[in-house]
Amino acid sequence: MSPRWEPDPNIRRGRHVVFNLHAHLVFNPKHRRSVFTDAILTRCEQIMRDTCDKFGAELAEFNGATDHVHLLVHYPPSLTLSTLVGSLKGVSARLLRKEFSAHIRQYLWGDHFWSPSYFAASCGGAPLAIIKEYIENQKRPES
Repeated sequence: MSPRWEPDPNIRRGRHVVFNLHAHLVFNPKHRRSVFTDAILTRCEQIMRDTCDKFGAELAEFNGATDHVHLLVHYPPSLTLSTLVGSLKGVSARLLRKEFSAHIRQYLWGDHFWSPSYFAASCGGAPLAIIKEYIENQKRPES
């Protein structure tokens, strides 16, 4: 890293890459049912933190309401976001249904826990307008 830059603990390094990728994810239970309690959200966070660790990602923040959860994930560029989302939803659905079956059966039926859709947004760093200005102001070589 250049000596003119202050070290940033969020910037991670791989063998051939320096990265700082964050995604904001939102998952809803099937039919947006109000299935979550504080205990279920606490366990869901633990499951998702463990799943992220297995993929080399970091669950930076987690919270939820009765009918959805929010995640802030710091992930490596070698990991596709859709693969991570599939594992987060699959592992958590299986374990939450197993551990809280009596409660969850009141709200959800069949084998589904999560809605098949999800929200994902990249986040972190400077606003797009600042990045665009930075790129525009680069010194282009003269011909």
